[in-house]
Amino acid sequence: MASLADRMTGRPIAKTAEAPPREAGRPAISITLPAVGERELRLDLFRGLALWLIYIDHLPSNLLTWLTIRNYGFSDATEIFIFISGYTAAFVYGRALIETGFIVAAARILRRAWQIYVAHVFLFTIFLAEISYVATSFENPLYSEEMGIVEFLKQPDVTIVQALLLRFRPANMDVLPLYIVLMLALPLILLLMRWKPDVTLGLSVLLYAATWQFDLYFSSYPSGVWMFNPLAWQLLFVFGAWCALGGAQRMSRVLSSDITLWLCIVYLLAALFVTLTWYVPQLGHVLPRWLEAWMYPIDKTDLDVLRFAHFLALATITVRFLPRDWPGLKSRWLKPMILCGQHSLEIFCLGVFLAFAGHFILAELAGGAALHALVSVCGIVIMCCVAWLISWYKHSAGKSAKKKGASRAADLAGGN
Repeated sequence: MASLADRMTGRPIAKTAEAPPREAGRPAISITLPAVGERELRLDLFRGLALWLIYIDHLPSNLLTWLTIRNYGFSDATEIFIFISGYTAAFVYGRALIETGFIVAAARILRRAWQIYVAHVFLFTIFLAEISYVATSFENPLYSEEMGIVEFLKQPDVTIVQALLLRFRPANMDVLPLYIVLMLALPLILLLMRWKPDVTLGLSVLLYAATWQFDLYFSSYPSGVWMFNPLAWQLLFVFGAWCALGGAQRMSRVLSSDITLWLCIVYLLAALFVTLTWYVPQLGHVLPRWLEAWMYPIDKTDLDVLRFAHFLALATITVRFLPRDWPGLKSRWLKPMILCGQHSLEIFCLGVFLAFAGHFILAELAGGAALHALVSVCGIVIMCCVAWLISWYKHSAGKSAKKKGASRAADLAGGN
């Protein structure tokens, strides 16, 4: 049976079992697409990890942020989340495009985009209420300023309209608007992928380059630009879709190369050294001035190429040494993280809410490292518990629906 990548691209993709023999001692790269009904637990694992890291990074002056990847390289959890979102969206809706046609697949994608939009509006409402209540109850207007809702308090009518248009966003609420825009573009992306996947990726690169060359951006309200420019971040999303639909398999020889491995290691070590110069002033003079002038600023808004390359290096090493059949993916210790990744929309929204609650606690209570650790761990535990409840509810609802279906079938059989 042809794989999804075969049917999308119209040409066969070599499977792992059929790949040319690898050199002795070289690890296999597990990049086959999961079968129908089978989850790719590595994606769930790292999406859950990204949600945990995003939550920790949103806490102010949190000592546990030194455990997140943003302090040891150029990229952070946002790149992980957007890449995996592109990968999973292309795999799920790419199959729908093949099985039901473009119109039905596009309708399903737009329905999902609408669900994310509703979640964003709901989160916006709850988030505003949370911040306003805390700022008023504790008579501290700094919370409103730090969370970026001062404009809402001045002109609530205008600001709400701008929020519905995704142009006004409080602090920590930039990822979902980006995701919504990317999902709205997904029908066109999949249509182009079915035509020519490599050309589609090339067009994405051209748009990325044009964004930098001509300073293209989405404006925000009351001033400024989107924290994550969709015209630039689409590259990571499209790259994830391209990998899901056969690109990763076509790159298997490159990914298996020892040269690629060492290039990734050297780049990650170089990025680590550069980031250390941000925190250790004594190392600042080591970097040549011409290198600093070329490298800085490492822009997050437009997805600097150094950030993109850093993510690629991390992903390459991860894919090389973490196969799909790794026993640890079935471990009970990783189950909470995987569950969070499987319910990413709900857990992301919860994480934003919890991040401000943690912000409030850390700001009001003069605590040290122990309080920082407690707030971080408690937030993650709450996220895991909610993910487990959602999973339990869906599993119970599925079993109940099956029982009702079986009972109805038995009644019809008995009536005949």
